[in-house]
Amino acid sequence: MLYGFTYERQKGDHRSYNKYGVLRPVIIPTYKTVQIDIILNNMRTAGMTREEYFKYLEKCKDKR
Repeated sequence: MLYGFTYERQKGDHRSYNKYGVLRPVIIPTYKTVQIDIILNNMRTAGMTREEYFKYLEKCKDKR
């Protein structure tokens, strides 16, 4: 669970993550490359800053 979001479900090639108090789920495609507009929309939905995004991205890279 990163940034307070928990995995909810996967439908096709999209994963859904929810967080209490956030009105919409964050939807993350499982594509090899994700477009910047999808990333920015998810950041806006999550209330995440650019700095926080890169911090969590590094954590994800470390887990591979």
